[in-house]
Amino acid sequence: MGYRVAVAGASGYAGGELLRLVDGHPDLELVAATAHGSAGSPLGDLHPHLSRLANVPVAPTDPEVLAGADLVFLALPHGTSAGIAAKLPESTRIVDLGADFRLADPAAYERYYGVPHAGTWTYGLPELPGQRERIAASTRVANTGCYVVATALALAPLIAAGVADPADVVVVGASGTSGAGRSAKQHLLAAEVIGDLSPYKVGNHQHTPEMKQASGATSLSFTPVLAPMPRGILATVTARPRGGAGVQDAREVLTAAYAEEPFVFVLDPGRGPHTAATFGSNAAHLQVYADADSGRLLVLSAIDNLGKGAAGQAVQNANLMLGLPETAGLSANGIAP
Repeated sequence: MGYRVAVAGASGYAGGELLRLVDGHPDLELVAATAHGSAGSPLGDLHPHLSRLANVPVAPTDPEVLAGADLVFLALPHGTSAGIAAKLPESTRIVDLGADFRLADPAAYERYYGVPHAGTWTYGLPELPGQRERIAASTRVANTGCYVVATALALAPLIAAGVADPADVVVVGASGTSGAGRSAKQHLLAAEVIGDLSPYKVGNHQHTPEMKQASGATSLSFTPVLAPMPRGILATVTARPRGGAGVQDAREVLTAAYAEEPFVFVLDPGRGPHTAATFGSNAAHLQVYADADSGRLLVLSAIDNLGKGAAGQAVQNANLMLGLPETAGLSANGIAP
């Protein structure tokens, strides 16, 4: 018997990926799967790929149901985690996959999310300097946004090393449709998405302040793009170099930063990141380029938005919080084809 965990928001895509990872984890035991509209249904109706969990009933998302777990994953819509978390015992460890507790700046949160700031929890990106130890010592951890993981891993070491200018950063990120959640929306219908690329929330995406907070950028322009694929993110992070730094300097900084990291891979020269190579994994693939015309540095970053961008990252944080091996129940290898 391992640690008892509960998944709130089990009906969504991130919730389903959490259930898959928990079921395959050697030290975690699922004791509750909850949702609002799907309460009373068996998990097999919601996630037919989870054969071993098919007969597990979905319970209502009530604090009383969740309180018996050692750790609770909150895979809920933004703005709803705070109310649930406040009613859980202080001893219950929580990993929140929503945005409620990510930002340190209340004004930025209220500007981008339009509701009062609920507070700030330990930020759940273990690869940032010193963050792994903070996560391990915490009972409340705020998982990162999916675009933010791809961006911060590509950019934060370069800014910290003085190789990239924090005041001149441009990010274009293409994401699969699962990043928009599972609710029925016309613009996410297959007939609308297939054969099309479309930008959205241009110049005002809610992940922008979190990208700046996690990477150290002081000015950042972000354009998200909806791509005709179910999962994955490919982020192109462009920054002006500082101090005459070139592509080899950037590569050396990133290679040194992630040399001991189990899930972040700086690819060999000539190999470009592919979203499909990260599917089903908790891996991030990075590659560095130089723009011959502008002289700017480009780092391309690929992740699975439901893996390293959501559920995989959440399990990685949970492992640290519970004192388990950080890689337990997680794979750095993707699935193909």
